[in-house]
Amino acid sequence: MQHDSVETAGELLIILRHAPHGSSWLREGLDAALVAAAFGRQVTLLFCGEGVTALVAEQTAGPLGQKGTQPTLEMLAMYDIDTLLVDQQALDERGLTAADLLLPVRPLAPPQLAAALAAHPLVLNF
Repeated sequence: MQHDSVETAGELLIILRHAPHGSSWLREGLDAALVAAAFGRQVTLLFCGEGVTALVAEQTAGPLGQKGTQPTLEMLAMYDIDTLLVDQQALDERGLTAADLLLPVRPLAPPQLAAALAAHPLVLNF
């Protein structure tokens, strides 16, 4: 179910701020999203800062054989997690566009980011 506005996006917003490699934060955030969705929560993901790099297509394993996040991202739809928001400024800073990303996203400008945070009663930050 695709939502047209941030205000109806869902009850749980999970903010993903970390790159796919170098720490476990991104993987833990994605795992939390999958668990919440499995237990019936309506989940929205917001990729900010280095977190937007998790969505870049054709990623490989990281240093020391860290698994890539692409398989987990491809499972989101199976868990009805289909509202993916992205910080437009973070994309711009990294020279990326929505077309460079693995999944369809909704880029948000700073005022829209504030509205997204205000619209969700539950927010987890990873």
